[in-house]
Amino acid sequence: MTYETLLYSVENRTATITLNRPDRFNAIAGLMPREIRAAVERAEADHDVHVIVLRGAGQGFCGGYDLKHYAERTGEISGSQDMPWDPTLDFRMMWRNTQDFMALWRSSKPTIARVHGAAVAGGSDIALCCDFLIMAEDARIGYPPARVWGVPTPAMWVYRLGPQMAKRMMMTGDLIDGPEAVRIGLALETVPEADLDAAVERLAGRLRGVPKNQLMMTKMVVNQAYENMGLNNTQMFATFFDGVSRHSPEGIWFRERAQEVGFKQAVAERDSGDPIASQASKRLADAD
Repeated sequence: MTYETLLYSVENRTATITLNRPDRFNAIAGLMPREIRAAVERAEADHDVHVIVLRGAGQGFCGGYDLKHYAERTGEISGSQDMPWDPTLDFRMMWRNTQDFMALWRSSKPTIARVHGAAVAGGSDIALCCDFLIMAEDARIGYPPARVWGVPTPAMWVYRLGPQMAKRMMMTGDLIDGPEAVRIGLALETVPEADLDAAVERLAGRLRGVPKNQLMMTKMVVNQAYENMGLNNTQMFATFFDGVSRHSPEGIWFRERAQEVGFKQAVAERDSGDPIASQASKRLADAD
């Protein structure tokens, strides 16, 4: 089996999935969610595999969806329709991606995210769908588009952090490093990047020594507790609101501003603390 966006290998009962778009910081392309799911299912079907490790090629884990590409383009694009918009189209697209990422969570075999560089926006979605995060000390994780133009569709922040810290991460869009991720319980361990492979191997080695049926049963017990909390319904809300966020007055302002002054400047204005809601309202009023 060949892939366009990732690499797959198996060694010593560990399947390694490597996001492989290093020239684009492993940005999520059209095929990537589907290929992640296919690779997980391949590992799931392999009797010799006990553990799945997910990593990124090049300078980082995953930079998320290529928002610069989407925001600066003119005309109707995937994820940003002309008005009036059809919310079901957004939902169908992002719900499929969410379920593809969740293959990591629902796999009967433990999954480990090896995070270096950055796991931001959609990249954090992928990492948080894994059972364990091992982070480099200087790696960064967070969801900046939660400030404007995005909602994390898997909604795993609340299930991994609890309400107060999840609100902090989702409302501020803050990026945190490895030590802070460990402090708040988001990551299991953080080490210098030079020691990252060894840390991942220590955990994988411990897991490999457990029978697959035992790993499956214990993982299902934990996951079922979260399913009973309404994980699937929460993800449906989050996925719907993700589409709304790109077509709200503020979302429309952000994309228009990115087209006008570039994505980097639009992000700087988004994060400046100025009241962009009033800017958006004024812009729409002027258009009328």
